[in-house]
Amino acid sequence: MVGTFPRLVIAAPGSGHGKTTVVTGLLKTFAKQGIAVAGFKVGPDYIDPSYHELACGRPGRNLDPVLVGEGLIAPLFAHGAAAAEVSIVEGVMGLYDGRSGAGGLGSTAHVARLLDAPVVLVVDARGQGRSIAALLHGFRTFGASVRIAGAILNQVGSDRHELVLREACAEVGVPVLGVLRRSVPVAVPSRHLGLVPVAERAPEAVHAVEAMASLVAGGVDLPALLALANSAPSLPVRAWAPPVTVVKGRPTVAVAGGPAFSFGYREQLELLSAVGAEVTSFDPLRDEKLPDGTAAVVVNGGFPEVYGEQLAANEPLRRQVRDLALSGAPVVAECAGLLWLGRMLDGHEMCGVLDSVATMTDRLTLGYRDAVAVTPSVLAGAGTRVTGHEFHRTQTTPECGPRPAWSGASGGFVQAGVHASYLHTHWAGYPGFAQRLVEAAAASCG
Repeated sequence: MVGTFPRLVIAAPGSGHGKTTVVTGLLKTFAKQGIAVAGFKVGPDYIDPSYHELACGRPGRNLDPVLVGEGLIAPLFAHGAAAAEVSIVEGVMGLYDGRSGAGGLGSTAHVARLLDAPVVLVVDARGQGRSIAALLHGFRTFGASVRIAGAILNQVGSDRHELVLREACAEVGVPVLGVLRRSVPVAVPSRHLGLVPVAERAPEAVHAVEAMASLVAGGVDLPALLALANSAPSLPVRAWAPPVTVVKGRPTVAVAGGPAFSFGYREQLELLSAVGAEVTSFDPLRDEKLPDGTAAVVVNGGFPEVYGEQLAANEPLRRQVRDLALSGAPVVAECAGLLWLGRMLDGHEMCGVLDSVATMTDRLTLGYRDAVAVTPSVLAGAGTRVTGHEFHRTQTTPECGPRPAWSGASGGFVQAGVHASYLHTHWAGYPGFAQRLVEAAAASCG
């Protein structure tokens, strides 16, 4: 199957150059013009896609060859880009930065090649003059198979500064597709793991997205970017679709959400629905009971450490989750979910499903993990090999129970129907997870 899929990749020489501002601003600006636009993020980041979704009204999706394999990148892109007139992919870190020691695997350049998409480089120009030409020349020649089609100059100080930069870019034949002045601040609050998620600051996030759109609309050549997106060649790809093997009984799977648990990949919900689950949501900060008929619970990542007092105060829900887990029903938890299922988090009482105590630390645990399932569980059979991602500043004592979830990653816990660990996984790469969980949920209600 061949699709046109007008598309752009927005990259940068490194982190902090303004990719998120540019991409979110473009998505919002195009959406306000009535253009159906889709946003994507390279890598395992959950927060940037939430801003993309707020900006354009479509699910923000991730493209990560490390987590799902490079063969799924174009199909997942085609799935997310369905019915969109243009798609914009936000890069991760610097253009050529990928998994450590893996030769660029998972980098923005890698994804751009897999999508055969033109790349626009956002460059923070503070303190730079003609030397920006050397930077652009180096990035363009380092990866011969990556098409750097233009640059957006960010943090430009004055008309004179802009002129110097434009002349330098012309020397190396890189078109300037936008200039953003440093005199127009856009404030997006951040904390220990990056930007504050949209779910935690909806009114402020709306204002921030509007500010990004205003900045981009006033400084970027929108027609040129649309023309560039339309210049992308046809993409021979069959769009990803969740495998449909329907489990009888349509058990209800409740997925935690709200400000404390906002991290999750959209494909996880699509997979659960495709195999026959009735997928519902609940907010552990506000809902005092699980949805009626809940047969399984999924608790993904987020920031429970920010909401310890409120989570502790919701004793009725904590008790119900504990009772459900003790009954043997499936409960799957990643990272934040692991903390919530434990006994204590920074001195606040949690669900008590696991005999663990979690505390915030100054140490950041970050990176991809090649893991193997040690104990068979409702999620994976023993010996199942996965690649996941860890990103947290907490630690649990103990780190794992007598039946660990994984080797090769922070061990986690398997007990009865509970599978809990720090490891984030992208279920599109492991669709059997959804099948196995829903089958266990159906069995628990039968």
